[in-house]
Amino acid sequence: MSDTPSIRLTRDAKRLITIGQALARSGSRLEDIYWEDQLTALITKILGGRKNKTLESVLDFQANSANSDLSVYEILVEHAETCSESVSISHQGTDYDVLMVSAPIVAWTRYRLPAGQLTAAQQQGLQEALSSLIAAEGARVVMLPGLVTFDQMPQSFQETRLWTQRLGALAVGSASDTVPVRDPVDTEGMLADARFAVAAIAVPRGQPVFRWQTPDTPALELREQAGLAWAERINTLLGTLFTGCQIEVILPDAYYTTNREADRRIRPMALRAAVTWLQTAANLPGSDLRAAIVACGEMGVEEFRIGFTPRTSHDVIYGCVWPVLSKEEAMIDAVESTHVDVPESLAALLKELGVAEVRRLPGIHAPEYCEDCGAPFFPNFLGEMMHPELPEETDMEPVHFH
Repeated sequence: MSDTPSIRLTRDAKRLITIGQALARSGSRLEDIYWEDQLTALITKILGGRKNKTLESVLDFQANSANSDLSVYEILVEHAETCSESVSISHQGTDYDVLMVSAPIVAWTRYRLPAGQLTAAQQQGLQEALSSLIAAEGARVVMLPGLVTFDQMPQSFQETRLWTQRLGALAVGSASDTVPVRDPVDTEGMLADARFAVAAIAVPRGQPVFRWQTPDTPALELREQAGLAWAERINTLLGTLFTGCQIEVILPDAYYTTNREADRRIRPMALRAAVTWLQTAANLPGSDLRAAIVACGEMGVEEFRIGFTPRTSHDVIYGCVWPVLSKEEAMIDAVESTHVDVPESLAALLKELGVAEVRRLPGIHAPEYCEDCGAPFFPNFLGEMMHPELPEETDMEPVHFH
């Protein structure tokens, strides 16, 4: 009996899968172009319709179906992202290509992370830096007025396309509608997170979007130079905003690409912040700290959960979630087996951070949560999933990490 969830697919959803399968099996670039045009037209139609989750439903179906083709899933994801983060706009007789970009700043701290409000000078300086260092010469650039968090950004492909259209219209001057941004959620207690500068870059159709897109100079070298210059400018402009934080600045690029890179950068940062905080706030040096790691998920490995316990107890005092960001990451020693092992690299990182004992628990556990507060449960050394509870003597007052 198949464990594939029952998902009722609409006519458009079935057509998406059919085109994706045809494109995956295409034997020539000429045929590729035909199917890509068909897919782009259908996705654009879906994104322009009434509010729906057609694309998300299709991707869930492909991700969770035992008989799905990974290449079809990747094709559909790539086209859904492309059609939502880039649009074409015509204004005053000129056709423009618009790309929504994000510029993440990943931070960890013992202090409260900054909310993201920028002064007028910081906002202007950030937009000027994006225009002079990142965007192609002559491009039109418009940026959101502040830094935003993951929770404030679009939660669907349709929302992403709306942001792209609104910011693009502002960039070319064809409309003045503002971008709908959610109120920030309370991030108190978070030790590591990302803040994003989000903008649209508009150029005449067919023209370069980024400054490193030049035919006569090495693109990789120009890209690296742009990244260094951007990081230096960010530290100058926003250094005071991130006082008490250690930050990593990521080169601005297409919206989904940089979001994934921020996800990847946050994972080790969150572990580093957690271990450092436990050593200071809970007065647990690495020699007295243990960590247990287990794979969790409903239909496969969706995340790894790390539970921290003192050497003298099996009580979980803190936990971190290490999300799985791709289907390939989930295939850890489980290509044709129900056995799943925790990746050695994750255990090695904890040991590098000074955790004396690390236990990798076998198998896949259900992702349990507290019924009262919704907090995730984390494993102890015996493999029991527990609600983390800090010791009463833990010093919750801020201390300086550095």
